[in-house]
Amino acid sequence: MQKITPFLWFDDNAEEAMTFYTSIFKDSKIVDRRPSPDGKMLTGTFELAGQQFMALNGGPAFRFTEAISFFVSCKTQEEVDELWGKLSAGGEESQCGWLKDKFGLSWQIIPEALGELLADPDPEKAGRVMQAMLQMGKIDVRKLEEAYAGA
Repeated sequence: MQKITPFLWFDDNAEEAMTFYTSIFKDSKIVDRRPSPDGKMLTGTFELAGQQFMALNGGPAFRFTEAISFFVSCKTQEEVDELWGKLSAGGEESQCGWLKDKFGLSWQIIPEALGELLADPDPEKAGRVMQAMLQMGKIDVRKLEEAYAGA
């Protein structure tokens, strides 16, 4: 077991969330479900791309906020597009690669190219990339590259 595991508090749909998330990410699975005295799932453990998470049906006392998000590093625009489409379905899109899924959990769907372009030692190129990114919801690598090139 990993030393630190994100623990997610859901109202009463933790099992639905686990099934949803494991259907989206490769190399993912539901590890276990533990029942409450009434037989419904109380807690569960699942893995997304090798990262383990725990989920709790804790009731409506707490909600997710943008103060916590999951940063997903994507190798290609196709991966960005796929994850963005699946995770934002029934949720809400935001700016700069951020979205909330249908459970209210925040995600950052970020292409590796963004970090590479922002790290350029030329402040003008990196600045153009930053300005382009600030105008986006879902990150578009082609538009970032155009901004980098000054196009």
